[in-house]
Amino acid sequence: MNLTEPTVAVLFADVAGSTRLYEKLGDAKALATISRCLELARDASTEFGGRLVKTIGDEAMLVFPTADQAAAAAAEIQGRMCGLTDIDNLRLAFRMGFHFGGAIERDGDLFGDSVNTAARMVALAKGGQIILSASTAKELSPSVRWHLRALDLVTVKGKEHDIDIMELAWQDPADLTEMVMRPPIRAAELELRHGARTIRLNADTLSLTLGREPRNDVVIADMLASRVHARIERRRDKFALIDQSSNGTYVTFEGERELLLRREEVLLRGNGRISFGHAYEANPVETVSFTCM
Repeated sequence: MNLTEPTVAVLFADVAGSTRLYEKLGDAKALATISRCLELARDASTEFGGRLVKTIGDEAMLVFPTADQAAAAAAEIQGRMCGLTDIDNLRLAFRMGFHFGGAIERDGDLFGDSVNTAARMVALAKGGQIILSASTAKELSPSVRWHLRALDLVTVKGKEHDIDIMELAWQDPADLTEMVMRPPIRAAELELRHGARTIRLNADTLSLTLGREPRNDVVIADMLASRVHARIERRRDKFALIDQSSNGTYVTFEGERELLLRREEVLLRGNGRISFGHAYEANPVETVSFTCM
């Protein structure tokens, strides 16, 4: 088995709004349109020393020897996309993200942290945007870094620490939204109380799970709760409650009406309580109360 660990720039290009394309154009025409976009990305990448690793639905995974080559290719691809004729008044655009670092190459495919981080970058991008990590920006030459602007500090799934992200400006700088100075971020803190137990979450916390299974961080005995009922996830300086249950999660913020989540999420704020699988009044015995610090 061929197994190497090169240092490369991994770039994802995802056709923005592909679901709407299928709804408006129909399967055959939408597929042909997306294929045309992916071929454009492949052809442009080869001109900058890159290669197409694979396509995944409406997304192309490309790899380049250097971060500069990935940046140049990304800008070229976005420029060529602007030259495509709108189809049925639908503007075609790529969401793009790339990251430079080590990767495992096996049988022509790439795996590892750099691939995962690049995938997170493209997920943060909007149509027409090119997003990269600040660590990747350090690998760019000064002439390319001149075209970057800092965007935000984000919590990335699977990463122990938050990541600074940047945008590569490939269009006229006059068309870009002017960025204000980033306000200082207060450290995230959340206190949970379950029975006699108190749990404090902070900036070092990525997530916490709640449910009936013993492997959860907080074990809920109520039989209306699901085995893996919900999770609390840090989002930079906030915490989000995400329902994953069959019966729903009920949240009450102090002074407000009870809110039902079904496969939904909400940002926790102030003080409140969480009930699992039923409204609080139906069984007020086992709850988790919270205080955002």
